[in-house]
Amino acid sequence: MWASFVFLALQIPYFFLPAFSGPAGTKAAQSALNLFESRYSSAHTLQATFLERYLDNGRVTRVEAGDAYFLRPGKMRWDYQAPERNTFLVDGKYVWFYSPADHTATRMPTKRSEDWRTPLAFLTSHMKLSRLCSSLEPALDEKPSHSGDSVYRCAFPQSADAAPSSVKFVLFGVSSEGELLRIVIPQDGGITLEFSFKNWRWNPGLEKELFQFNPPPDTVIVDGLLPDTPGMRQ
Repeated sequence: MWASFVFLALQIPYFFLPAFSGPAGTKAAQSALNLFESRYSSAHTLQATFLERYLDNGRVTRVEAGDAYFLRPGKMRWDYQAPERNTFLVDGKYVWFYSPADHTATRMPTKRSEDWRTPLAFLTSHMKLSRLCSSLEPALDEKPSHSGDSVYRCAFPQSADAAPSSVKFVLFGVSSEGELLRIVIPQDGGITLEFSFKNWRWNPGLEKELFQFNPPPDTVIVDGLLPDTPGMRQ
């Protein structure tokens, strides 16, 4: 997991992106992007199932799956179901990682956390993807998951004062219906995180308690860095 989370993402300068120009395929990508942003920016709550793949130089080394929930402003919950049950939760003040098997919960102030979910900041705020990215363009050299889908390349620095060399690129796969299908996040050293989403629900009835961490009585709470394991990278 990579980069900083929602609050650090909100420090990134906003860039208004002009409409794509060029061939019809590029204009179709602009239309798909507009639909995509409209659907997600209008939602107060979101829910989806996800598949997370961790690749090392193209070789899949770990696969995880579960359910993700989003609540504006700035809250989310990822319940990993397989191969292990874990929970990653952001309650607006702290970032939590809870491992039931270890009876341990690691806690860190949100503003200090660095995590791959920066590219998903637009899901927990009313910020559009085209304002989160310092540049956003159709990735015409990338093959979409299905015919008619679109792929976009989003670039943004890790912080407002980051050097140009620190700019990261993320690929977003979007369906013709404006649904987020896939996110590909390249990292240093040939490492790649890839997320696939399905079964999106807009404005499901999610209780606010879902985004509050209430540890079982035998849980040990540790303040510090989140676990440095595949799928949970600082």
